[in-house]
Amino acid sequence: MRVWPGLPYPLGATWDGRGVNFAIFSENASSIELCLFETETDDVESKRIKLPEQTNQVWHGYFPDIRPGQLYGYRVYGPYAPDRGHRFNPNKLLLDPYAKSIARDLRWHDALYGYRQNDPNMDASFDKRDSAPFAPRAQIIDTAFTWGNDIPLKTPWHKTIIYEMHVKAFTRQMPGVPDRLRGTYSGIATEAAINHLVDLGVTAVELMPVHHHVSEHRLIKQGLVNFWGYNTLSYFAPDPRFSAARESYFAVHEFKAMVRALHAAGLEVILDVVYNHTGEGSELGPTLSFRGIDNAAYYRLSGIDRRLYVDFTGCGNTLNMQHPRVLQMLMDSLRYWVQEMHVDGFRFDLASALARELHDVNQLSAFFDVIHQDPVLSQVKLIAEPWDVGPGGYQVGNFPAGWAEWNGKYRDNVRRFWKGDGGLMSEFATRLTGSSDLYGHSGRKPYASINFVTCHDGFTLEDLVSYNKKHNEANLEENRDGSDANYSWNCSVEGPSADPDVKEMRARQKRNLMATLLLSQGIPMLLSGDELSHTQNGNNNTYCQDNMLTWLDWSWNPEKRQFYEFMRKLVKIRKDHPVLHRRRFFHGRDIRGTGIKDIYWVTPSGRQMEDADWHAANVRCLGVCFTGEVDELTEHGERLEDDNLLLLLNASDDKVMFRLPPFPAELPWLELMLDTSHPVDAPICRDPATPYELEARSLALFRWPFEALYRPVK
Repeated sequence: MRVWPGLPYPLGATWDGRGVNFAIFSENASSIELCLFETETDDVESKRIKLPEQTNQVWHGYFPDIRPGQLYGYRVYGPYAPDRGHRFNPNKLLLDPYAKSIARDLRWHDALYGYRQNDPNMDASFDKRDSAPFAPRAQIIDTAFTWGNDIPLKTPWHKTIIYEMHVKAFTRQMPGVPDRLRGTYSGIATEAAINHLVDLGVTAVELMPVHHHVSEHRLIKQGLVNFWGYNTLSYFAPDPRFSAARESYFAVHEFKAMVRALHAAGLEVILDVVYNHTGEGSELGPTLSFRGIDNAAYYRLSGIDRRLYVDFTGCGNTLNMQHPRVLQMLMDSLRYWVQEMHVDGFRFDLASALARELHDVNQLSAFFDVIHQDPVLSQVKLIAEPWDVGPGGYQVGNFPAGWAEWNGKYRDNVRRFWKGDGGLMSEFATRLTGSSDLYGHSGRKPYASINFVTCHDGFTLEDLVSYNKKHNEANLEENRDGSDANYSWNCSVEGPSADPDVKEMRARQKRNLMATLLLSQGIPMLLSGDELSHTQNGNNNTYCQDNMLTWLDWSWNPEKRQFYEFMRKLVKIRKDHPVLHRRRFFHGRDIRGTGIKDIYWVTPSGRQMEDADWHAANVRCLGVCFTGEVDELTEHGERLEDDNLLLLLNASDDKVMFRLPPFPAELPWLELMLDTSHPVDAPICRDPATPYELEARSLALFRWPFEALYRPVK
């Protein structure tokens, strides 16, 4: 085997058409061996070759005789001194952090741990068993792919509608998808899957983690798996478990083909990424990659006891963003997925953990600074989950310009409003109009708020209106896992019910919640399956369930079909009316000197809301008028105008006679676009002078021409 010096950059194993350059960073190692395997089933490597060069803490070598398809791993030598943060153990085969393809997943065995499992000294002990028969292995690939004219899409933020999905769950039972493609990247690329997304009207899919991940040893022992995938082991390799070929070598090309197909249908691809921690867990976890390559560099270690990890994630470890090489790895990974895989953006799991310099969250951390100056990453969609489990970790509204955020305050307020809780009116109005209290002070826009009522983490929409309490017994944690703060209402019966009154109220509540979401300023995010009325039987933490609980149920009945058509109608209304997705906040300003404001809040009596109305504990009904001047220009430089819209909301248990505001005499009609108490009615034109009977727990939307402005009663 010929070995040449090679280059320290790029990191990873790079095929250049003639040979392969290997480069791996380790600051504290004494030497590194490249281990080559003939097949996936070999327990022992066919060759061990010491990397010949070290440049700036990068070990490297060039191998002109190695070709794509080669399986490999590393053995890294150095001190085993956990009290000083070092956990080198050359008996453990290690995965390349820059691996583009994982040919074999791990098989859990005690030999994967760097210490002796049953030793009273625990991780202070040293395990000499070879982990190669059980460890994951990387594979060299040729990344060449025919993209044609595909480029990442750039749908304007304010026109974006996100659909959060799990790759497997979405098509595992989808009719029209061939059996061999169900639950895969290729399944999403099928005509049946894409037609559903286009028919619903969303503009972007947000894929739950597709980076190669591991299932925790505890789950495997219980017969469960980490289905959601928030336990990453490789930040460059798409998980081959979602590949129709079931071979890792083809997973990269299959993922690219999926992206190309989604782009051709006008759909952006956003990845949910987990750069805050890795699947190696706490100090008692296995030695699979980073821990054995350079534990003290890759992980945040305690300043009191270097044996222990700083854990801002609740998953046992936190990546050390203070180290430039760790920061480089994350940036290289992000650029790889944009430039090589053509994705359009990222949602960062537990993003507050990425911002921590010492102990406090700091929005000016190196991570954000580097992204903002990067010519590639600064141009894609960036979404933060703005919290972690550390002190001061809840940072909604505190991320810098250029970032959107999952708005948990929106979720909780909207749920509580329709649940019937009082004293929420003022905050509800703020959430409905884009959460200016969170984003306006820093110059950010309404589209900084990712609005959602449901997401993968928590109840589905169907369960939100069917259960008061979580039912997570299937997770085998005695129902202790998952959030207890669900702000749900079961409509008087826990779980499934055949009572027609209960079923009608649940259907109405679902319409209320989704109508509020899609008529709010900000970016709506829909949970995959909610449009299908998918239930998880009250389980609000299905992270470990790879079964019918999480696989979407595509069976239809009249009630499900009716709700799906209502969802399509809502999405179309949002798209058709620019006033519902403004680029700027409402300011209550006059329209062209008329004395008429761009937004009005009215009581059921038709008069403007006053301070006492906003803060009354028992008020659960209000109306809001969005004046149709959108305060922006069309692509041709003309002022953008829309219809005026009037939204009436009643979260109380009683119907309300809503006196509509006085309209100009020349306005002969007012069109009722939707009423959640009558979901299938076509638009109706009505006399604007006649009070409107707004049913209990319902919402109604009206429109009329922009030219016919009105002055509400003072």
